[in-house]
Amino acid sequence: MSSRSADLLIARAVRRGGPWLAVLTATALTGAAADLLVPAALGRALDAVVRTSPDLPETVAVAALLAGLVVVCDALGVLAAGVSGARAAQWLRTRVVTHTLSAGTGMTRHLAPGEIVTRAGVNVEEAGRTPEAVVTAATLVIPSAGSVVALALIDPWLAVTLVAGLLLIVAVLRAFMRKTTAASGGYQEAQGQIAGMLVGALAGARTISAAGTEDREAARVLAPLPRLRAQGLALWRLQARAGVQAAVVVPLLEIAVLAVGGLRLSAGGLTVGELLAAARYVVLGAGLGSALGYAARIARARSAAQRLEQLFAVPPPAYGSRPLPPGPGTLELRDVTVQADGVRLLSGISFVVPGGTCTAVVGRSGSGKSSLAAVAGRLADPERGVVLLDGVPLREIGKEPLRRAVGYAFERPALFGRTLGEAVGFGLPAHDENTVRAAAVAACADPFVRRLPLGYATPVEEAPMSGGEIQRIGLARAFAQAGRVLILDDAMSSLDTVTERQVGRALTGSLADRTRLVVAHRVTTAAQADQVVWLEDGRVRAIGTHERLWADPGYRAVFQAQEAS
Repeated sequence: MSSRSADLLIARAVRRGGPWLAVLTATALTGAAADLLVPAALGRALDAVVRTSPDLPETVAVAALLAGLVVVCDALGVLAAGVSGARAAQWLRTRVVTHTLSAGTGMTRHLAPGEIVTRAGVNVEEAGRTPEAVVTAATLVIPSAGSVVALALIDPWLAVTLVAGLLLIVAVLRAFMRKTTAASGGYQEAQGQIAGMLVGALAGARTISAAGTEDREAARVLAPLPRLRAQGLALWRLQARAGVQAAVVVPLLEIAVLAVGGLRLSAGGLTVGELLAAARYVVLGAGLGSALGYAARIARARSAAQRLEQLFAVPPPAYGSRPLPPGPGTLELRDVTVQADGVRLLSGISFVVPGGTCTAVVGRSGSGKSSLAAVAGRLADPERGVVLLDGVPLREIGKEPLRRAVGYAFERPALFGRTLGEAVGFGLPAHDENTVRAAAVAACADPFVRRLPLGYATPVEEAPMSGGEIQRIGLARAFAQAGRVLILDDAMSSLDTVTERQVGRALTGSLADRTRLVVAHRVTTAAQADQVVWLEDGRVRAIGTHERLWADPGYRAVFQAQEAS
């Protein structure tokens, strides 16, 4: 991802700081101006003391007021920096989460869930600190430039000496910024890898405990730790090296300016007050070296923004505007080819699921069944070929009518919604208790839900459900949502034989008006289908009724292998 696109993202995030960004800018500018005036005020006060001038009280009062203004600006700046940074992070996080959910499975094909969460959390937070770093670093230029002008007014030779030192500091900052951006990217990448593997390990925590492989999995998850350590050490070395360089340049610069000022004082070209002012101005001017910390923040923000831009580079599916014409829900795949990361998952798939019929998709593990289920309802788009619903390509159908027409159930359903009733009705335009209850009855979920003390009002997290019961809630949600097409991706694998038979009767009974595409692992499911599509290595090996295909020993071996596994 180019640094230009990352910089544009940072610029947009900075603008989202809102009115507090204006407050931050105003306080930073005012504080910088006050900082510039303080040395002159102190110099005048000192000269007034030396000369016992009658306006001594006024000069001291002006110096005190300016010092107080600096303190007030610092306090307001801290508040404004926190609020503007929080607003920028909020805007970034909203964009990241919305885009990630819009991209859906296209995003998870490119990045592990843990990696996505790290970018939406840690990297957004780092990029969100940009307003403070940018404004503060920019305003550091004001005291430096103002100090040069002020010294030029006091004595041109002092200004020339300061400019020579500032050029050295700027060179240090530029090199530091460039190298830190690259090192920060490596550090953040290693963080994301650890997070991604940890999320995967947590998903299989029971398996790890049962196998007693905790130490082995910990070693696997922490495998990128040496790289993380190396990148972290590289960052610290860069900062230490730049800090040492600045620490050498700044005192030498101060000594050089004071030496020149001392010579000018001895020659009668400066007063004592002007020399004091010059000493203060050189400290202000050399304060540009303190920009190292802010440069480090900006460098981390740039590398974080590059990682966020990689998320935004994954496009969400574009929907058309065509409405669905009346029809029975005929589903047709024409020469569909799907690949991921250069691996072909489906190749030249073509078949028709007539409206109101049931088609079972069978095949060994890795044959492409889930990929076919994904493209059939447009959870993913094929690289080649087209999928049509009642004669209309899925890409041309609007999002709302397509999602109302197609219902999905999965092997491991995720239950959303506050209560079980809301989980069944999740995705419906409006909560309809009759629709929810009918879908739960068809999925054989109604009996165990009604036994709960609160029934359908039971909070999801408080419902004691087995894997099969969770699967039944997922089936009920799909039944409630499917207007024309129902796609079951191994959605009955955790059901017992009796319950599967009952759900099968619903599929051929109350749901018989829907077109059904069922990824099947059991003989009974395939036997109930009107036709069977047999996949092998991402291609269609045969299409026919279960009875006709059963005569093929290879077909029977598919179910024998699945039962053995």
